[in-house]
Amino acid sequence: MKPYLMLESFVKRSNSLLFILIAISASLLLTSQTAFCSGSQTVTPDDYFHTGAGARYLRRADSDLTIEPLRGNITVVMGSGGNITVLSGKEGKFLVDAGISKSQAKLEAVLVSIGSTPLKYVVNTHWHWDHTDGDGWMHAAGATIISHRNTLKHLSETTHVNAWNWTFDPVPVEARPTVLINRKKTFTFAETKIDVENFGDGHTDGDLWVYFKKADVIALGDTFWNGIYPYIDNEDGGNIDGAIHWANEAVARTTDHTIVIPGHGPVGTRAQLIEFRDMLVTVRNNVAALKQQGKSLDEIVAAKPTAAFDAKWGNFVFNGDQFTKMVYAGL
Repeated sequence: MKPYLMLESFVKRSNSLLFILIAISASLLLTSQTAFCSGSQTVTPDDYFHTGAGARYLRRADSDLTIEPLRGNITVVMGSGGNITVLSGKEGKFLVDAGISKSQAKLEAVLVSIGSTPLKYVVNTHWHWDHTDGDGWMHAAGATIISHRNTLKHLSETTHVNAWNWTFDPVPVEARPTVLINRKKTFTFAETKIDVENFGDGHTDGDLWVYFKKADVIALGDTFWNGIYPYIDNEDGGNIDGAIHWANEAVARTTDHTIVIPGHGPVGTRAQLIEFRDMLVTVRNNVAALKQQGKSLDEIVAAKPTAAFDAKWGNFVFNGDQFTKMVYAGL
């Protein structure tokens, strides 16, 4: 073969080999990128609605709601975020908290089963999503939304909660409270007096409790978690000392006859409320003592200041280590 023909053949073979190598490299790169993207889709974001309390409440909402009739035409509905209290009278229904909108159809059916009268009032005990997400459809159904002025503030602005790794957008204008309470307002509804009160910062900076005088039933929102560690929203005005203050106020207001409705957990009694208050005080004192000794947060968590309570109280959203960090942040 002539030299120039040999060179031409060599170049052709080299070009073919180069093309094959390029094709193989591109294929491997595409496969690698696809695998990476596919793998990234399996990583669950660590935030309120994927791994936090919001995810728990959304899963719970897949099941039927739990209905617990009390006395004086008052019913508690559980399973739609925070507990919902319903007073039913001939003029309509007075609710404490609105739950989450995922449960709308189920909650509408429950409300109809309680009575045919319409929604009239909904009190937001504070601004958190699991207690206010249902405000929009309840307002559309005719309810007036009532809250503390700071709850309206939080619902009207973008709010990022570092502890939840989530940013909440403002709720639509029509879903916002329109009756605002600073310290106290008394309603007369369904032939009973209803006291709606604030005692300063506690679980948040805008908590309210609702006391139904005739039935001697009090709905405390998230200032009381029955038998489980509470969340304390240090970023939005809450703190451990405020939480203890609210618990003391509730203990003073109630008697052994009073039915005590928590924001989370089963319907309770004054004795259980006292147990909750005593737990808060003990953990607060334990953490404060360690902090005064100059211990770091990591050292305080390692010291297990909640150890005496973890077996009972640490089995819902928060364990002892998480609650310790909340208490520490509020001191």
